[in-house]
Amino acid sequence: MEAEKKFISVEELKEHSKPQDLWISIRGKVYDVTHWAKEHPGGDIPLLNLAGQDVTDAFIAYHPGTAWKHLDRFFNGYYLKDFKVSEVSKDYRRLAAELAKQGMFEKKNHVALYALTSVAIMFAVVLYGVLCCESVLAHLGSAMLLGFLWIQSAYVGHDSGHYQVMTTPVYNKIAQLIAGNCLTGISIAWWKWTHNAHHIACNSLDYDPDLQHIPVFAVSSRLFNSITSCFYGRKLMFDPIARFLVSYQHWTFYPVMCVARVNLYLQTILLLLSKRQIPDRGLNILGTLVFWTWFPLLVSCLPNWPERVMFVLASFAVTSIQHVQFCLNHFAANVYLGPPTGNDWFEKQTSGTLDIACSSWMDWFHGGLQFQLEHHLFPRLAKVPAEEGFTSGEGSLQEAQFALQEFVLLGG
Repeated sequence: MEAEKKFISVEELKEHSKPQDLWISIRGKVYDVTHWAKEHPGGDIPLLNLAGQDVTDAFIAYHPGTAWKHLDRFFNGYYLKDFKVSEVSKDYRRLAAELAKQGMFEKKNHVALYALTSVAIMFAVVLYGVLCCESVLAHLGSAMLLGFLWIQSAYVGHDSGHYQVMTTPVYNKIAQLIAGNCLTGISIAWWKWTHNAHHIACNSLDYDPDLQHIPVFAVSSRLFNSITSCFYGRKLMFDPIARFLVSYQHWTFYPVMCVARVNLYLQTILLLLSKRQIPDRGLNILGTLVFWTWFPLLVSCLPNWPERVMFVLASFAVTSIQHVQFCLNHFAANVYLGPPTGNDWFEKQTSGTLDIACSSWMDWFHGGLQFQLEHHLFPRLAKVPAEEGFTSGEGSLQEAQFALQEFVLLGG
């Protein structure tokens, strides 16, 4: 039976790495996903970035067990003959299997419902503060509370994009659109497009859009060479303007973080108006219009322009907490040039991410993403309330951290 199998080499697989000829391998079997790439729920970018490679570790990280049964329809009859799994990958797969056996990827409980309820309560308080109070301090407090609402709503959108936080896919999509487009004005379609690319190519200077902030910031001196962004398809020019702005980035970092939200709005609008194929474009546009209806109306209810400007700037400034957190998670980690490779998934994810040590009372502000390393290794790991023996409010993420530490100490 083994003699009847058709084999190709790793080098031959690499030849099938173009959008019109896209093959991957998973556990030694080769799949032709050329036509599936555009229908892939995670977008085509992850498949294009890993095209012509073995993607077993990435597949395990991102897909539930039920996804394996869908692979056969893409099997092209070939097997990989000379691919060797690294010892680190073997250890990672054993750890992922152990966490799956413990049900760690299924512990969703009612965290999303609790989060959305808290967001609804905050929204009601914000409306009361603006519409029913005349005090400037009440308006300032409402603005700050709105900023915290946006932070928490973004975490719901983030989590629902990584795994199903609601009981059905339809409800999950509704949660995404409400938490993302309607409440924050940031399209879930834009988030999926950039965030999935970020996870797959974590801290690649030319493939990870989350590191491409020229001309304002440069996270590596290698960006001084005007590299080409493979994500945006354009050159990141380190011109005189970039040179000037980057030379003062240690002064401008926090002020920029206070208004970084404006860039997210612009990115959302540019994507939704682009010619790029976007899933649920109509729903995303509709949800974004909902935000740009209620937010300007709310601001217009304030008595004068100074208070309106104060309200907008204060609400934006509070969200800088979230922006700074994500920068801490990645900007200080290792970077590299080039596409991600499938056989060093564990190494790339752990090299490009950092955990944030903080008190347990700060869990609410971080949304569990202070455990960034664990999140990147196991993006489907659902957040649940801390179980007995854990002080953190993000129980399963902290459990994974302990499991990972124990696994490393014991040598796998």
